Amino acid sequence: MSLYIDIRGSGPDLVLLHGWGLHGGLFGPVLEPLAARYRLHLVDLPGHGRSPMLSEEYTLEHVAQAVSREVPAGAAWLGWSLGGRIALAAAANGADIGRLILVGTNPCFIQKPDWPHAMPGDELAQFAASLRDDYRSTLQRFLAVQSRGSASAREELRGLREALFAHGEPDPRALAGGLEILRGADLRPALRRIAQPTLVLHGARDTLAPLAAAEYTAAQLPHGHLAVIEGAGHAPFLSHPEQFLAAVELFLA
Repeated sequence: MSLYIDIRGSGPDLVLLHGWGLHGGLFGPVLEPLAARYRLHLVDLPGHGRSPMLSEEYTLEHVAQAVSREVPAGAAWLGWSLGGRIALAAAANGADIGRLILVGTNPCFIQKPDWPHAMPGDELAQFAASLRDDYRSTLQRFLAVQSRGSASAREELRGLREALFAHGEPDPRALAGGLEILRGADLRPALRRIAQPTLVLHGARDTLAPLAAAEYTAAQLPHGHLAVIEGAGHAPFLSHPEQFLAAVELFLA
């Protein structure tokens, strides 16, 4: 299997990983300025956008391995939401990654008795059930959840919706597998194994992955640093591109 990867720009390698149900093109507002300084590798995750479906079971480990095989060794990885979890898993399992940037990433996506900083499990279960009936409408609703809380929610939601099917429609099996990764994978124990310098870049008003989860993540990482974008929700690269770029470039410099 060969993933679709859009390579653009010049400079040090930077891999960008998108969130559930989307594709590499969703980083639109920040791509041109980033490409002026870095060689970008915009990955469509397996079964998303223009990439084929995995031949093996759709697990976090298999997705992380599929990406690791096709991007340059030593590159920095920037992962948003589900993409951040994939980047964490790859780093924890020894992938050759130079630096990590985690955007809107929650190491444990659903609430547990010892973990209130997440989505209620029954809410995610409802998404999974409705996905089987009407995945298009389910994706649209999930985008609305992602923009919730942002001071620029309307603009953020518009950007997500415009990008949704720009690379084609995702494979329903990948959507189901991605939701299972969000539901089942608890990466909190892996954080201490992440050796890379890591920027935890988070919107202060993110309701899908609350700020407390980002604070925990940065504190647990051996070389973690937290940067908070005030007024931003789950997708700060859409709502606050200038602040987002400033934080990324400062960290990678």
